[in-house]
Amino acid sequence: MNLGMTELLLILGIVLLLFGPSKLPGLGKSLGEAIRGFKKGLNETDEKPATQIQHETQKDAMASSVKEKEKQS
Repeated sequence: MNLGMTELLLILGIVLLLFGPSKLPGLGKSLGEAIRGFKKGLNETDEKPATQIQHETQKDAMASSVKEKEKQS
């Protein structure tokens, strides 16, 4: 789907008529924030699942308690 210059100008003209020039900056800001949030959400899915993090934390806690018991003996 390739949009040419004429199509983009037509879309911009319709948006300008619908929202008016005073609301366009706010609309652009909202759109930018939405795109940033979407990208952030995509990047967060690449991280470890919460259950895996929880299991690693439990293992670390158990290992530290074993070390403390060894020191006390």
